[in-house]
Amino acid sequence: MDVHRELGPGLLESIYEECLCLALQEAGHFVERQRVVPVQFRGHRVSVGLRLDLVVDEAVVVEVKSIEQLMPIHEAQLLTYLRVGGFRVGLLMNFNVLRLADGMRRLVR
Repeated sequence: MDVHRELGPGLLESIYEECLCLALQEAGHFVERQRVVPVQFRGHRVSVGLRLDLVVDEAVVVEVKSIEQLMPIHEAQLLTYLRVGGFRVGLLMNFNVLRLADGMRRLVR
């Protein structure tokens, strides 16, 4: 919430991602940015891996957005990331809103 409060809406996703990473690290969390997760298809490893915006404390995947409105496809995307990456909990955060609470969705697989 602090990141959104300080920066406000309208910036690029990459800016929010980096600032959120810094804020979480300052709060004592282990955060990995742009983690590559291998993708398997019919027993073969696909040459291009999946990139997760943030992985917090090896437990929560955070997908950062800066878009007009979250859509069901964004939730489906995060659920796929959770399944492929072997994670259980994800947080979808859209920073392009007036109140961050209106742009957040917690998903559990």
